[in-house]
Amino acid sequence: MHSILSIIGARPQFIKHAALQPLLQRHFRALSLHTGQHFDGNMSGSFFDELQIPKPDFQLGIGAVRGQAAQTARMMEGIERICLEQQPDAVLIYGDTNTTLAGALVAVKLQIPIFHVEAGIRGFNRALPEEVNRIIADTFSSLLFCPTQEAVENLQREGIRHEGVLLTGDVMCDMLEAMRQKIKPFSTQPYYYATIHRPYNTDDPARLRRILNVLQALDHPVYFPLHPRTQHCMEQAGIASSAFPNVHCLAPVGYLESLSFQAGADCVLTDSSGVQKEAYMLRRKCITLRSETEWHDTLKEGWNRLVFEDLESISDLVHSKPGYYVEGLFGDGGAGGRIAERMEDYFAMAGKKYSSI
Repeated sequence: MHSILSIIGARPQFIKHAALQPLLQRHFRALSLHTGQHFDGNMSGSFFDELQIPKPDFQLGIGAVRGQAAQTARMMEGIERICLEQQPDAVLIYGDTNTTLAGALVAVKLQIPIFHVEAGIRGFNRALPEEVNRIIADTFSSLLFCPTQEAVENLQREGIRHEGVLLTGDVMCDMLEAMRQKIKPFSTQPYYYATIHRPYNTDDPARLRRILNVLQALDHPVYFPLHPRTQHCMEQAGIASSAFPNVHCLAPVGYLESLSFQAGADCVLTDSSGVQKEAYMLRRKCITLRSETEWHDTLKEGWNRLVFEDLESISDLVHSKPGYYVEGLFGDGGAGGRIAERMEDYFAMAGKKYSSI
């Protein structure tokens, strides 16, 4: 039986892993390694319990490490050690985090085939670390599982056209569909739901205050679970949540709770990649506090709006009406099955020796 080492470390990866891991366990010796990139218990441990994911076989516990290079280097050391011990037949990576980058770099150096879930996504801004991580992961992957047709076309434009590229749909859609019957709107009263955590929105105290002032001025209450990074930045800057009574600051929420908040919201405000997709799948209007998005299809018909400089425009945009909704934009809930089947085919056709690297 071939062995697959799945490398995870952040909230969106836990969700994707939850959709795929049970399928992998049927066909492979499916191991998992948690780098600890999301180190807060509410951001990590509770997700494993809620999504009924087996505890990781290996935990690096990297936690909060200052600097992208230092964090990635520590991850690489731990991943390399586990790879040398376990000798996996392939490494499975998800998305675009430092965990993804570390897994890809270790695997290519050790000549272990790389399988990338959520391949081909591009925001077309190479100043962002996530964009660099995506490009490196895709460049060295043997199997590239693309969530959308646009992702396939991005790879083709970059010259990645080999038989390892497959349009699968998005495994986050698989997970949401599996949970849909459990999703209950948070309230029947109007409200907004916000998640903010990216450095360009939190690390500058003036910008963070400006965002909070905009949320405070909205016409409905705003429910705002605080990412550990955001909470730390508020504390460091002396920003008291009590100064914004319309903004209900909450502890980090679990996956189902987040979906339930989104499902009932008049509008979702976020800088998260995954929440943009979830909002669309739930047919909720979204405002993304970024200058770009990797999910360009969500911008069509106004279901998602980008706002970065003109934050004050949010008070009007929350009332805008989106247009035509595209069913199945992120798949039909069967991405995991396609991925597992293609992985089986990979070993059946080519074995461990094959690599497109």
